[in-house]
Amino acid sequence: MNFFTHLGRYLLMLKGMFSKPENYKIYWKELMHQCAEIGIGSLGIVAIISLFLGAVTTVQTAYQLVSPLIPMSTIGIIVRDNIILELAPTLICVVLAGVVGSKIASELGNMRTTEQIDALEIMGINTKAYLVMPKILAALIMVPALVVIAAVLGIWGGRVAGAASGILSANIFDQGLLEEFVPYNVFFALSKAYTYAFIISSIPAYFGYYVKGGALEIGRASTTSVVISCILILFADYILAALLL
Repeated sequence: MNFFTHLGRYLLMLKGMFSKPENYKIYWKELMHQCAEIGIGSLGIVAIISLFLGAVTTVQTAYQLVSPLIPMSTIGIIVRDNIILELAPTLICVVLAGVVGSKIASELGNMRTTEQIDALEIMGINTKAYLVMPKILAALIMVPALVVIAAVLGIWGGRVAGAASGILSANIFDQGLLEEFVPYNVFFALSKAYTYAFIISSIPAYFGYYVKGGALEIGRASTTSVVISCILILFADYILAALLL
């Protein structure tokens, strides 16, 4: 299939999600289940990556600032802005594209190949609304929250690494955190987080929902969805930076 065929089916899938739920309680239960799967299930890897990102950023920034004319508090400024603007939203969401996206694609692909989706449709259930929409809504709720946690842990990891390695004291790092802070950067980071959340949930859902074949095709669809999600995240990163900054 060509690009426009995929695009048309993708848009029709999104359009098909918007219908009156057959049972609000079941839909709510599915939404909470997906929130737990996406949010709590990804919290460990997000925390580990964020801490080391902050620590490495602090060490490498100190390595590059060799001029004695530059105050050491500048390290705190650079770490803060790098984490908030780029590392927390973009890099974490690329990781989530692999963790969350592959899970969504393989889950829906397995349901398609085992004819569970066909059985639900025979029962009169809108499978796009019941299976796809809760995953997208859960990602829109949990991914920005994970990005905020990643930003906090990244900055804290940089602070701890700077103090532990003797690069700069915690007080000087905190001084840099408070200098020239631009609140708009947080809005920009959250804008990226919501955009990426939609990408890493809807793209794998599309490839999993329309998969044909067996286990081999499920694996191929999962891999393709992750690759395309990562490419779209990087493309959206440039577009949002050009439009909002």
